[in-house]
Amino acid sequence: NSTDYGKSFHDISHRINHTFIKEELGISVGPGSSETKSNFILLLVEAEERGDLVLKRTKDLGKTFTIIHEDVFSFGYIGAFLFFSVMEDPRSPRVMYFSSDQGETFSQALLPSASTEQFYSILDGDEDMLFMHVDNPGDTFFGTMYTSDDRGILFSKSLERHLFDGHRKSDFTNITSLRGVYLTNKLDIDGRIRSVISFNRGGTWRQLKKPQNVNCADNCNLHIHGEHSRKNRIVPVLALSEPTAIGLVIAHGSVGDSLSSSQHPDVFVSSDGGYNWIGTLKGPHHYSILDSGGLIVAVEVHREGQVKTIKFSTDEGQCWKLYNFTEQPFFFAGLASEPGTKAMNVSVWGFRPEEDGQPMWVAVTIDFQSLITRECNKKDYEEWLAHSTDKRNSERNGCVLGMKETYRRLKKQSVCRNGRNFVVTKKQIPCPCTREDYLCDYGYYRHVNTSECVRQPNTPNKTFEMCLNGEEDELLTAGYRKVPSDKCQGGFTPQGVVQTIIRPCGVKPSPDPSAKSTSVGHFDTPVRTVLMLKCLFVLCSY
Repeated sequence: NSTDYGKSFHDISHRINHTFIKEELGISVGPGSSETKSNFILLLVEAEERGDLVLKRTKDLGKTFTIIHEDVFSFGYIGAFLFFSVMEDPRSPRVMYFSSDQGETFSQALLPSASTEQFYSILDGDEDMLFMHVDNPGDTFFGTMYTSDDRGILFSKSLERHLFDGHRKSDFTNITSLRGVYLTNKLDIDGRIRSVISFNRGGTWRQLKKPQNVNCADNCNLHIHGEHSRKNRIVPVLALSEPTAIGLVIAHGSVGDSLSSSQHPDVFVSSDGGYNWIGTLKGPHHYSILDSGGLIVAVEVHREGQVKTIKFSTDEGQCWKLYNFTEQPFFFAGLASEPGTKAMNVSVWGFRPEEDGQPMWVAVTIDFQSLITRECNKKDYEEWLAHSTDKRNSERNGCVLGMKETYRRLKKQSVCRNGRNFVVTKKQIPCPCTREDYLCDYGYYRHVNTSECVRQPNTPNKTFEMCLNGEEDELLTAGYRKVPSDKCQGGFTPQGVVQTIIRPCGVKPSPDPSAKSTSVGHFDTPVRTVLMLKCLFVLCSY
């Protein structure tokens, strides 16, 4: 290990009996800032079989180790959660355990077990909850998505037939430009892939509306290409959103009954977090968000040809202008901008073939500050109520996850610079609770076209047992649990939850007898192009 940012390293392998560390599972660093001592989690191979691993933890940079669990198959960190799957017998199914205190205590998740032919996948997570995919038996290319409570223990069914292809890739996407929005694809019974979106952290899912400027049949919807399509080279990039560009989403998609791999993908834009969409560019493009959403840039994909033109929009994709950034076209390799969307410049890089057959790499940086010279003022911004779907402006309009949020954001018709000092500001007002602020508890599901949670037929009664931090509890549930991070107040309140401790269970972490507490011994040059004020062409139609 190293305590001086890699200047020197100390051999601590004798602390773990020189056990081999599995390469792809090996070491995970616990959450914490670089200024404090972070916890190191080591997954150590004790035998040739993957299910015989031992999960160990050190809090003192390798001086001592603590065994968290044996018979571990895999592990990882996400958000506030340490998770690991356990296979106690080579022929037994795997079960999932979670810890929210870095392995001090852990609990078995209430999830279906996975056989050796199945897998678990953590799709996303933060300090409040997790999205978990559980594979279906056989080569089905789909599974079931679950969402957890704030302890990572109680999981509720969120979406069935969730697509997870043969490359172990999911199209699940967190839309970071608006709170609570997630996008993914499902494989329906008819074998077709269809896109669905959730505006309440997986509580409910719906199909995407057809774009406002696209003509199609009444039963058509917008379907978004994800990792599955990128892996098959149908699209060059995934859906893009940024926390500083409120409500803005850019993605490749197709319009119809389902996602089409034969239909040429086009680019679509949403300005309200995925509720409504417009078609904005024909064909696949590379794209990037600049100036906190005040500027979008795109480069068209030419499979065999060379590029010399960049497209840019100052009104969230309604109109596009074209600019030739070089007189010598080159083969496109990438579009890069400064992380965080604050910048006003973007680099286009690629290569030109030379006479000797060797490529000459080229990077052109385009600075848009010479075009957009005016700094935005108060008149350039407007108040925008997020998740607003009711034109009558009812009391519940905009209420999602128990909160109404009104943002200050740039008007589409304003051509000005947000600038590097731009900060997203919002006003929050709590909403009265309804059933929509609750997920169906373990053993319950939402009846079709209703918000009521009903007990699953195979659940004999309202109680079930679970192992929590070394104690087995009997849980009585009314069928509802509040969505993690939901801030609603008053209103609908389901019956409370009663727990009765029955007997001890599980195993708490114990010091590794083989690790004694002793001290450790001594251990290409880019070209900058200034954008001219003259634009060659303007596109305002899709």
